[in-house]
Amino acid sequence: MKYLDGQEVRLGDRVRVDGDPTGLVVCCIETQEYTPEFPGAEWEYLQRGCLIRSSKHGLVHYERLDEDLELIERKADC
Repeated sequence: MKYLDGQEVRLGDRVRVDGDPTGLVVCCIETQEYTPEFPGAEWEYLQRGCLIRSSKHGLVHYERLDEDLELIERKADC
């Protein structure tokens, strides 16, 4: 899964979601990367996309990304 600018979505990415800069990628389903808080056993049934948690929108599953999502910062150890 990639952002519109071509960069891969990675676990721990901070993203802007519809103007809200508090988004955090908590699962990358296609690459089977999950945080302990959101384990694969609970989310892999979705088969594709990612989960992003933000204070404004809560937890949202994205099958594909659109222009409302923008990478702000990459987690340092990814």
